Amino acid sequence: MSRPIPPLNALRAFEVAARHLSFTRAADELFVTPSAVSHQVKTLEENLGVALFIRDSKSLSLTAAGKAYLPGVQEAFKQLVFATHQLHKTLGVPSLKINLPPTFAVKWLTPRMRRFMQAHPDIDLKISTEKEMVDFTRQDFDMAVRYGRGTYPGLYSELCLPVEVFPVCSPALVQDMAHPLRTPSDLRFHTLLHDESTYDDVSNPNWSMWLEQAGVADVDTTRGPSFWPSHLVIGAAIDGLGVALAKKHWVADDLASGALVRPFEGSMQVEFAYYIVFPEDRSNDPRIRAFLDWVREELARDAQAQPMR
Repeated sequence: MSRPIPPLNALRAFEVAARHLSFTRAADELFVTPSAVSHQVKTLEENLGVALFIRDSKSLSLTAAGKAYLPGVQEAFKQLVFATHQLHKTLGVPSLKINLPPTFAVKWLTPRMRRFMQAHPDIDLKISTEKEMVDFTRQDFDMAVRYGRGTYPGLYSELCLPVEVFPVCSPALVQDMAHPLRTPSDLRFHTLLHDESTYDDVSNPNWSMWLEQAGVADVDTTRGPSFWPSHLVIGAAIDGLGVALAKKHWVADDLASGALVRPFEGSMQVEFAYYIVFPEDRSNDPRIRAFLDWVREELARDAQAQPMR
């Protein structure tokens, strides 16, 4: 009698943990606890009757059996994703699954999403903000927005939003009677709000880099609360908790409404940008083409709008 297929959740936990060689990072991707991942892997090992990982206090590695088993499991998940995608195409399921950075979804897409819904009532957007980079070979997403340099082998990539950052704050801070904000040097009297969604120094300039460009050396950039994702630091600035270094497109509406102001000029261009990506073989998918055309229309609309001050 053949041995039954192991539980799918246990196989998933094994695949993710093997890819990261970390129960903690696997837990982050799966939105569970590390102990839950460990338990699922243990269940799989008991089901198979063989150890898949070598565990010690500082590292996690695959056994010979684990290394032999992993490619087949990954291929199985890849086939499941492909079969699901093909089923949706066959049935004409009108949903479009997109993975986005959290603040891109909150500050750019959602405020204008009604226009897409009105233009394409037959397409239901399914938005996800999973932190891990989407792997289209094993995850059931149609498109994604990635923050990077735009080079992604095997994927169509189109620039969506270039990035520049500058200081913003509540109007009340500019008008502060004791320490009004007039020049960058005045920041030494105010709380700096830090965006912790930084990938590296190139991708998202921090306060230290911005002040160095501004020629200011007497501001302590080590102090102040930190936030992730980026829209939390913007919310803190709106609430008057301090001055934030924000991406231009994330604060456009808040600047237009007067909820935020730029206390002084001076911005930094960022090497990274936001790109729309999807597998090259899906270029003729009408749902993807409809969304991409709509994004282009929105960017053209933004370009024609009044410049932010």
